[in-house]
Amino acid sequence: MAKRRRHLAHGADGDDLVAPKKVTGKELSEVEELSARISALVEMLHEKGVINKNEYSRTVAMRLHEISKAGAFAELDEEL
Repeated sequence: MAKRRRHLAHGADGDDLVAPKKVTGKELSEVEELSARISALVEMLHEKGVINKNEYSRTVAMRLHEISKAGAFAELDEEL
């Protein structure tokens, strides 16, 4: 039986993200790839009735707002 090798692409912090595939178009950035993967996952989960896509979108928007707000406060705190 032949040995199967598993080659994985490494992210910026060394995490294994994806198995490399033959690229026929533009090379995607890590952020673009992760965004596409999350969007596809959310769509699949929504279609199967596991999650509500609208509720997920609202939750993500709130979380991003909280993170942005915390970052802004941290910057203001450093300036003071």
